Amino acid sequence: MKKTILFFLANCLIINSFAQRTLIHCGTLIDGVSAQPKKTMTIVVEKNKITAVQNGYTTPQSDDEVIDLKAKTVLPGLIDLHVHIESETSRDQAQKRMSMSQADVAFEAQKHANTTLMAGFTTVRDLGGSMVNIALRNAINKGLVVGPRIFTSGKTIATTGGHGDPTNGWRPDVTFPDAIDDGVVNSSEEARRAVRQRYKDGSDWIKITATGGVLSIAKNGKAPQFMQDEVDAIVKTANDYGFRVAAHAHGAEGMKRALRAGVTTIEHGTFMDDEAIALFKEKGAYLVPTIIAGKSTADSAKIPGYYHPLVTPKALETGPQIQATFAKAYKAGVKIAFGTDAGVFKHGLNAKEFQYMTEVGMPAMEAIQSATIIAATVLDMKNELGSIESGKLADIIATDGNPLSNVATLMNVTFVMKDGKVYKK
Repeated sequence: MKKTILFFLANCLIINSFAQRTLIHCGTLIDGVSAQPKKTMTIVVEKNKITAVQNGYTTPQSDDEVIDLKAKTVLPGLIDLHVHIESETSRDQAQKRMSMSQADVAFEAQKHANTTLMAGFTTVRDLGGSMVNIALRNAINKGLVVGPRIFTSGKTIATTGGHGDPTNGWRPDVTFPDAIDDGVVNSSEEARRAVRQRYKDGSDWIKITATGGVLSIAKNGKAPQFMQDEVDAIVKTANDYGFRVAAHAHGAEGMKRALRAGVTTIEHGTFMDDEAIALFKEKGAYLVPTIIAGKSTADSAKIPGYYHPLVTPKALETGPQIQATFAKAYKAGVKIAFGTDAGVFKHGLNAKEFQYMTEVGMPAMEAIQSATIIAATVLDMKNELGSIESGKLADIIATDGNPLSNVATLMNVTFVMKDGKVYKK
């Protein structure tokens, strides 16, 4: 009798496991790691994992679900390593920062998160926001709201008056709660304390503003903003706490200080010089180019009154340069990882970056891999994300056309699966 019951239970488990299978029939598969696409393939998904990638169209068993993507190109879910999910460009953005409560910000962030996922970006790294970032990440992980998988740096670490000082542009007699500028540091000791606070907050990454920036209400967008000992202290402390560091940097000197300290990624890199390129290669750091952000801010700067008068000339200078710098870095052998600075432009347009990358010499397959397996490597998630292989999380997207022949196809993602669940079909 006991053997009969065990046999019955075992058969129930087998049947139940079959019922959890989803077969995705792919006309063309770009798997994120292979140099060439594959034709007529089947991806087997069980729960939230890819359990097999098979040649041909696998015949379903009685309880299998079949998703027919035979007319489409299938890819791993895309990864954007530089977004700001809490905000979006607008003429009144400075006013919004003062008038919106954290609850207001959270509701807008949820909308932007959904838009990002529907655009095919199943994972993002958010580089600079508030505790809303961390709460949104947690809510998405719990299934409470819809959005991409988020890795967040929480609040940016900056210097007084630097890019990332939230009090820039306000008159001196305006006072702010301490929490507003707890990421503003002016010594190596304060820098270490800020990293430890990010650990306490629950951040995944550390973000610093190693140079001036375009959209901060400050005059210089290129000058270095940390002394070498300060950025050294940030990176050393971050490493002690299990963090990697991303450094916003337009100007060459601040970029080089960050690279010498050992940051993992440089964001933007607009005015890098040959010495900086050599340091990238020596240190193994990645450039996250954000070409679309440079071009978008330059376009907005041409609209009278769109930006503060201190911002407009910086946008007009940076925008036309950033794509050429990317081309130079790529051709010199600097490692490239995909990132856009979404929020500086409208969320959901992230894939426009692929067009700008390929326009100046990066092959479409390499551009796609920069947003899949390479981006996953930067996140220390290459065993879970970034490719369509057995054992990986089932983050899968599809387009109607072939992005290898027309990369603009990625602007219209027609199928989205994240973590084994279909969100767009």
